[in-house]
Amino acid sequence: MPSPAARRVTKVHHGRLAAWLAHHGRSLGTSLGRLLGRPWATLLTAGVMALALALPLGLWLGVHNAQRLGAQVQASRALTAFLKLDVDAAQAQALAQTLRQRPDVAAVAVITPEQSLEQLRQRPDLAQAIDALGPEQARAALPSLLELTPRGAEAPLAQALSALPQIERVQYDALWQQRLQAWLAFGTRSVAVLAALLGLGALLVVGNTVRLDIQSRREEIGVLQLLGASDGFVQRPFLYLGAWYGLIAGAIALGLLTLAGLALAQPLAELAARYGSRFALRGLDPLQAGAVLAGAAVLGWTGAALVSGHYLRQTRPLEH
Repeated sequence: MPSPAARRVTKVHHGRLAAWLAHHGRSLGTSLGRLLGRPWATLLTAGVMALALALPLGLWLGVHNAQRLGAQVQASRALTAFLKLDVDAAQAQALAQTLRQRPDVAAVAVITPEQSLEQLRQRPDLAQAIDALGPEQARAALPSLLELTPRGAEAPLAQALSALPQIERVQYDALWQQRLQAWLAFGTRSVAVLAALLGLGALLVVGNTVRLDIQSRREEIGVLQLLGASDGFVQRPFLYLGAWYGLIAGAIALGLLTLAGLALAQPLAELAARYGSRFALRGLDPLQAGAVLAGAAVLGWTGAALVSGHYLRQTRPLEH
């Protein structure tokens, strides 16, 4: 069994831990009470922080959705080979069968002039022109098409297809994809820079707010220091105050992003439908939303820690 001295030491440690946890709980509650006691000032400060958080988050979501769109385009990297008009359906099928044997071709689909004509008829602006021209003449003016899905890079396969005598022209969007990827990389870097700048702004906002709160409680802090309170004891309520500011700002930022997504969802769906796509905006999932709230709370905590730590370093000599 432990000795009486060991039991006393354990009891002291448990008492200190209980007091430490109790002070954390009181600091958490009193800091929230101070915020709720001045709702308009709290909303103003948290609103400014929320805008600083919502802007880079919104831009990141825009880039992320553009990357999804680019991934869809990249996943459907089909090459379209336009056959010459004198190549009939049997020759097109024979050429497709030959191309399926190539190791750099994953799949080949034959699109007949009749199928192309039917697809064009689905567009109201072209249906009238087809009727005016006449179905037979319109079909005769359309070549057979081969849609190829490559196994590797598109450029070598496109070059090999262009050399075949049955093929008039090969079309693929590699250049457009490369430009899109370059813009997305630039957008990602721009979002990172903007997030750093606005994050610094949010840090300054919460830091200045906590500084004003410290100034209003200077006498109380001085009494605590004279009574021997540690820096951590004095600083703790202000840390939780900053964390609450960040948490509220993060919640407001998520609300703003949700409202923006709802406002843009319908127009984007109509635009995508005109291009035959079902692309839709994707917001933050619950894990990402939780990360935003946690990051905002840490940002507020950090701003409060910097300001309160600076104040305590300035006033520490007054203890002697």
